[in-house]
Amino acid sequence: MLINPFTRARNFAVSNPAAMRYAMDGFFSALAVNIASNNNNLFALRLGAGDYQLSLVQFLPQIFTMLILIPGGLFAGSLHNKRRMVIGALITGSAGYLFCALSPFFRLTGAGNSSASAYSIYFFLVFLALAVGAVATYNISWQSFFPEVVDTQERNRVLTMRSHMDVFISIPLPLLVGTILLHTSAGSGKITVHQCFYFFAALFLILAAVNYRRIKAVRHIKPKRVSFYEIKNAVKSLLHNKQYLLFTGTAIFFYMTWHFDWTIWFIAQVNYLKMNEFQIGLTTLGATTAQFLTMRFWSRINEKHGVVLPVTFGIIGLSLCPAAMIIATGLPLSIAPYVFLILNVLVNLPLATTTLNMLQCLLQVTGEENVSFSISVYTCLVCLSNAVMPVAGVALYRALGGGINGLRLAFAIIFALRIVAACLWLLRRKWQEKLFS
Repeated sequence: MLINPFTRARNFAVSNPAAMRYAMDGFFSALAVNIASNNNNLFALRLGAGDYQLSLVQFLPQIFTMLILIPGGLFAGSLHNKRRMVIGALITGSAGYLFCALSPFFRLTGAGNSSASAYSIYFFLVFLALAVGAVATYNISWQSFFPEVVDTQERNRVLTMRSHMDVFISIPLPLLVGTILLHTSAGSGKITVHQCFYFFAALFLILAAVNYRRIKAVRHIKPKRVSFYEIKNAVKSLLHNKQYLLFTGTAIFFYMTWHFDWTIWFIAQVNYLKMNEFQIGLTTLGATTAQFLTMRFWSRINEKHGVVLPVTFGIIGLSLCPAAMIIATGLPLSIAPYVFLILNVLVNLPLATTTLNMLQCLLQVTGEENVSFSISVYTCLVCLSNAVMPVAGVALYRALGGGINGLRLAFAIIFALRIVAACLWLLRRKWQEKLFS
């Protein structure tokens, strides 16, 4: 019985070549992004980053991404062949990760000066911003291209295959990365390993670009000419799309509560739970395994009940993440990391709903005429949240006095805000039924 879902997925892929290509796209992009993102904070620490610079690891790439998303969405919407933009973004992202690997060699002072490494972190932040911005452009361009390749009735199954492959690859990578780093000699040896990871991330994005050359559009959405008049009409169209505004408002509030603890989550793991690279890898492994095991379950729920309601379960699961950290940091250090790892798996069981459904929920409320622009605006707001909220989380943690008490109080506040986000998502469904029925 366990093999049945995989057999059905294989048969679907055979009958739908685009599904297999999107699965391969998920495979290569997941390899690249996961092997890189599992490096970022630790690599920054080894280049000399403090708490403030750690928050910049999240802040600067997202700000840069915001600056290019709207022009990128407009440009994507004006193209007859959006596939070219997807491939171009992948190649640019590959170059960004390549320069991330080389950032320790970019120094503003002499090789013998002890302060030389202090400048490497800023070069790393610049190149990371380039890579993350390019990957974000790739995301909006493949999402804009997606409706031209896959019919509406097949979207859930194709996205499930792509997301399943993405999550499947994300299972062993954090553990592999953590194990390699744990058994590497301290100092320059670990930095060299980080550099190798970024080299591989660059290679996988190139392979993703090669794969995308074989994805063909079956229906073409009429391109929109880029001009002030067209931009004004696109903005006006969005402002009059009440379903889009309602979805975006509730979704962005949810993302703000999600991003709030991203940096202090890492600080808590390293400073208070005293987790090493291998244990941090286990944290990501547990979360991705939980998603992988439940992905097809939530996909079937989508087919029976639609894609809106299941997201509520994902938000509730994320609401319990701060509670898991509060519980773990209140336990003796001898058992705290292990209890945290178990709780982390449990609270991530419904997280696959956000991976599978948020794009589908967005496409439901996005007019076909301005799909690229609509996705860009939405993604830009998500990036704004991703840039600001982790910094705000660190500021909240410090304002509450820092230390273990400040950390736990900050997580309690975030827990309350995520419960509010879940309630708003449920109310949004009722509001939508009243307003648009």
